[in-house]
Amino acid sequence: MTQIRTGNGHGDSEPTWTCLTRRRLLQGGIAATTVLLAIPGLKQKAVAAQLASYPRQKIGQLSQLRVDQPLIFSYPDAAPSALSMAIKLGERAGGGIGPQQDVVAFNSLCTHMGGPMIGSYQKQDKALGPCPFHQTTFDLTRHGMVISGHATESLPQVLLELEGDDIYAVGVLGLIFGRHDNLVGQA
Repeated sequence: MTQIRTGNGHGDSEPTWTCLTRRRLLQGGIAATTVLLAIPGLKQKAVAAQLASYPRQKIGQLSQLRVDQPLIFSYPDAAPSALSMAIKLGERAGGGIGPQQDVVAFNSLCTHMGGPMIGSYQKQDKALGPCPFHQTTFDLTRHGMVISGHATESLPQVLLELEGDDIYAVGVLGLIFGRHDNLVGQA
């Protein structure tokens, strides 16, 4: 916590100390931003957000999945960076589908430097990794968040839908390593 000395600065009164709280810092930042945006010429034209349109792709069948045996597929396209894996974890997972909500899918490139992680699934920890480059490991039960290593972002999670027994990939939550857009190469 930072302290600020207050008073008139002329020695007429005893200076007092006030704590600079996070709230006061944020309020000051908001006020400064508001003033800057009000200055003519500094305003920028608002850009409308665009919703990405991912392909709906069948990747397998729920009845064919076995606990801790990954299913390899490419999504959202056939590029090497789109190599992904679906897995039935045998325990509930964030974003999971199926009766036990235990089927999830993730892109297989490490978010730190793109290290390939197909084949590095650790069934005892329900984790992917370590990455061969810098040893990052990701928790597949918690949306692919980093357990350890250099990466600072979770693995991109492939969003799944279940229609009867068929599993469909329908989107990606997060940016695939090495891309500025997950739909590069899509029409």
